[in-house]
Amino acid sequence: MPDPTGIVGITAPEDSPLLGLVSVMAPVIAGGNVCIILSSTTKPLSAVSFGEVLHASDVPGGVVNILTGHQNEMIDHLSSHMDVNGIFNANRSSEIRKQIDENSALNVKRSTHIVSEDWSEDEHENPYYILNFQETKTTWHPVGV
Repeated sequence: MPDPTGIVGITAPEDSPLLGLVSVMAPVIAGGNVCIILSSTTKPLSAVSFGEVLHASDVPGGVVNILTGHQNEMIDHLSSHMDVNGIFNANRSSEIRKQIDENSALNVKRSTHIVSEDWSEDEHENPYYILNFQETKTTWHPVGV
């Protein structure tokens, strides 16, 4: 049975600040993880408004944490933090992607990069994104004892 990864850092896409944010957040929390989201740098208002909607919903406090600011300033701290177990990157910047990959190697955290022109395409309604943030445990059973 797959177990949640734990704490997952998410970079929201710049060009689709609400639909893209929900598309990358939903598989993370559906798998039982906690997420720290770096909202869109240029359009953070939709993420802040969505945070208020989550606050008034049945989502437990602390499951979704939204940070506003410049992603390129915060990504180093998020991706190198030893308590963050995975990174879901939806930012187009090749510099941010390179920095995530380098910092993820420090504590062997999972990093997934999905860049899209249009977050309303059917491929982003894929339930298999959940598997990127699940750990499958192996159980050994003695045979013949």
